[in-house]
Amino acid sequence: MADWVTGKVTKVEFWTDSLFSLTVHAPVLPFTAGQFAKLGLEIDGERVQRAYSYVNPPSSPDLEFYLVTVPEGKLSPHLAAMKPGDEIQVVSEAAGFFVLEEVPDCETLWMLATGTALGPYLSILQEGKDLERFKHLVLVHAVRYAADLSYLPLMLELQQRYEGKLRIQTVVSRETIPGSLTGRVPALIDSGALEAAVGLPMNTETSHVMLCGNPQMVRDTQQLLKDTRQMTKHLRRRPGHMTAEHYW
Repeated sequence: MADWVTGKVTKVEFWTDSLFSLTVHAPVLPFTAGQFAKLGLEIDGERVQRAYSYVNPPSSPDLEFYLVTVPEGKLSPHLAAMKPGDEIQVVSEAAGFFVLEEVPDCETLWMLATGTALGPYLSILQEGKDLERFKHLVLVHAVRYAADLSYLPLMLELQQRYEGKLRIQTVVSRETIPGSLTGRVPALIDSGALEAAVGLPMNTETSHVMLCGNPQMVRDTQQLLKDTRQMTKHLRRRPGHMTAEHYW
């Protein structure tokens, strides 16, 4: 059984009408960058809980979560209505295998995210551990509108911090924005546009691809990379080129 602890909301930041970040202080156990926790609230006499990835690095005392409000959702509208000082339940022990420890050595580590699934990568990059074994890091954040690029300032800060090792590429599907690619991630890989924009190849010889986000994007991209690049899912017993986590 999961052990729940009581946390306190310290900050709620709205990026758009539906996107927001929740910062919480809670006595959780140490976790690994890329893992997720569960948040819960007592609603109508029952605990409603959902899993959310940590955005903050493990070394930070501020627990940060990047969320989207689902209008008919059981939990997210209540989380969006929270104010600093409100209490929230957090599972003390994080879970998940979307961590660098599970990624094999390679020349280029591609980190592809849609929407709020950017969180695990921000945790990994802010922590900065175990990244020396990669020559290049590529962070791709795909959203519908430019306004949804909530963490772009932090991404650009990280790009500066890594002094040329980290390349940032934004993708916007429903409008054309200077500096961003337009379209869906699988199509941009298929056409070669993503590699051209970043200036690095995505292949079995040099690359490992981490995929996090919309299940359709994850499935389509995995299928495309399998069919056109001969990439395989990475398993402990059979090393491959793709590691994935779905965000529902």
